[in-house]
Amino acid sequence: MNHNNHQSQQSSEGRHDDDDASLSEFLASLMDYTPTIPDELVEHYLAKSGFQCPDVRLIRLVAVATQKFVAEVATDALQQCKARQAAVVKDKRDKQQKDKRPILTMEDLSKALREYGVNVKHQEYFADSPSTGMDPASREE
Repeated sequence: MNHNNHQSQQSSEGRHDDDDASLSEFLASLMDYTPTIPDELVEHYLAKSGFQCPDVRLIRLVAVATQKFVAEVATDALQQCKARQAAVVKDKRDKQQKDKRPILTMEDLSKALREYGVNVKHQEYFADSPSTGMDPASREE
């Protein structure tokens, strides 16, 4: 039994070393990567929240995580938009929609952000209407 315990301890240490090597390799790769979100912007918001770090790798890690978060929220908002527009089409079966492009609204974005624990409060604006900017003859309101 003592022999098995020794083996599992060595196996655990081996995995830990592999994890450390993978992390080091990943952090090194961040030096060659140019994220979509500029380092200066990430540094600004980190400093604004009281966090300062001279390590560019960490700044880029935050940028990559932020980029992933924004992409996931945008994808979820697009799904909300498509679901909303599909419901509108069902309600107006006899009327044909000429323009089937998705129109993302603050409501779609707010619902997507709510899934991540971010509550957005906004005032209603004239531009929140999906038909804003369309030719008056093509509006279906």
